[in-house]
Amino acid sequence: MLGAMTMVLSATMVNVAVPSIMGAYGVGQDMAQWAATAFVATMVASQLLNSWMVSAFGQRLAYTLTLIIFSIGSAVCAVSISIEMLIVGRIMQGFSAGIIQPLVMATIILVFPPERRGFAMGLYGMGVTLSPSLGPLVGGFTIDALSWRHIFLVPMPLVAISFAMGVVFMPSKKFSRRLPAFDWTGYVLLATGLICLMTGIGNGHRWGWGSDGILGLFTIGIIAATAFVYWQAHAKAPLLDLSFFLNPRFAAAMVIAFVFGAGNFATNYAIPVFAQTIQGFTPTKAGMVLMPAGLLLMMMIPFAGKLADRVPPHYPIMTGVALFALATYLMSGGDVNTPFVMVAVFAVFSRLGLGLVMPNMGAAAMRGIPPDRINKAAGAYNFTRQLGGAFGINLVVVVMEYRTAYHADALAATQTSANSLTREMLGKVERLLSESGLPDAASQAGAYDFLSAVIHTQAQTFGFQDAFLVISMVFIAALIPAWMLKRTK
Repeated sequence: MLGAMTMVLSATMVNVAVPSIMGAYGVGQDMAQWAATAFVATMVASQLLNSWMVSAFGQRLAYTLTLIIFSIGSAVCAVSISIEMLIVGRIMQGFSAGIIQPLVMATIILVFPPERRGFAMGLYGMGVTLSPSLGPLVGGFTIDALSWRHIFLVPMPLVAISFAMGVVFMPSKKFSRRLPAFDWTGYVLLATGLICLMTGIGNGHRWGWGSDGILGLFTIGIIAATAFVYWQAHAKAPLLDLSFFLNPRFAAAMVIAFVFGAGNFATNYAIPVFAQTIQGFTPTKAGMVLMPAGLLLMMMIPFAGKLADRVPPHYPIMTGVALFALATYLMSGGDVNTPFVMVAVFAVFSRLGLGLVMPNMGAAAMRGIPPDRINKAAGAYNFTRQLGGAFGINLVVVVMEYRTAYHADALAATQTSANSLTREMLGKVERLLSESGLPDAASQAGAYDFLSAVIHTQAQTFGFQDAFLVISMVFIAALIPAWMLKRTK
C-alpha cells in the first residue's frame, strides 16, 4: 500500500505545478497539462501488464522492478531541460504506477477472506483515493519551499522504504527460464489507440477539430481501439479478459468505475488550477483546498468498506454519485470572490461521495471472481478506472479551453463605444495612469490592456464553471448504471 500510495501521490502533485511548468518552458496549458495526462494515459496502458509481470517474475520482483523504473523516471523529470523530456519522465512514472496498483489490489484481496473483501477494498480505496487529494498539498509546499522540480524528488524516501519492505515481505517465486506468452499485438494496438485519441482530444481545439491532423488521429485511434477489442476476444492470452464484461454486475460496476476515474482525476486537476489561475492562491494554499477532503476520505473509507460487506452496493453507490454531482454543480458557481472555505467545503462534499462509491464499486465488481482470476479481474477494474481518469483530465481541459474562447468572444463583442460602463471604466483607468506620470498615449494603451486582461480572466472563470457543470452532468448520468446494480446478480 505504501508503494501504491506514493506513486498515486505523484500523479496529482504535478497539478499545482502546471502554472510553473508553463512559465519554465514557455508553453500553454494545453501542452503543460500533458505532464499530468502522459502519466495517467501510460498508467492506463500498463494496468493490463500486471498479470503477465506477476506470472513471469513473481510478486516480489515485479513490485521492486516497478519501483526502480519509477525512481529513474522521477530523476528524468527533475533534471528535464524541455517539456518533451519532462513528459518522457512522466511516462516512466505512469508505467510503474499502472503495474503496481492492480498488483497491490490483488494482493490485498487474496490476503482477506471473501466475506471481508469489502473491508479489503476499503483499505485499498483509502490509499488510492486519499493520495490524489493530498498530492496537490505536498506539491504546493514543495514548490513554495524549494522549486517545482523538487516535487519529483520528494517521494523518493518513501519509494526507498517501500522497496526495502517489498524485498522482505512480498512473496517470491522461482524464476523460470521460459516466460509466459505475452500479447504484444494487443499491447501495441492499445498503446496506439490511447496515444492517438488522447493527442487528438488534447490538440483538437488548437489545431482545429476538422483539420486533417485531428481527423487522422481520431481515425487511427478508433481503428486501433476497435482492433484491440476484436483481438482480445480471439487471443489465446489476452491482456484484457472480455469475458468479465459478460457479467452484468461487473459491466455495470465498470461503467461506474470509468465515470468515477474521470470525475476524481478531473476535479483533482481542475480545483488546484482554478484556485491558482482564477483566485490567485499560492501553490501551498491551492493544495490545502483539497486537504480537508483528503482527511475526511481517510477516516470514512474503512467504514464504507465495512458497509460494503453488509449493504447492497447500489444504495451507497447511488448516494455517493449524487453527492459528487451536487458538489461539482455547486463548484460551477465559483469565481474569484468565492471564499477559500467554500471551495474546501465543495471539495469535502465531492470526496464524501467518492468515499461511498470506491469500496462498494470494487466489492461489487470482485464479488464472485474466483481466486485464480483475481489478478486479471483487478487489472480490468483498474484499467477501466484509470482510463476514465485519463479521458477526464483531457476532456476537462478541452472544455475549459473551448468555453473560455467562446466566452472571450462573447464578452469582447459587448465592449463597444455604446457601452457606457466600459467607457466609464476606461476613463477611470486612464486618469489613474495619467496621475502616475504616464503620457496620454501610454495611459490609453494601458487602459485597453487592463480591459483585455479583465475580459480574459472573466472568460477563464466562465470556462472553469462550464467544466465543473459538465462533470456534474456526467455523474448524474452515472446514476443509471448504479441503479442497474440492483437488478444484476
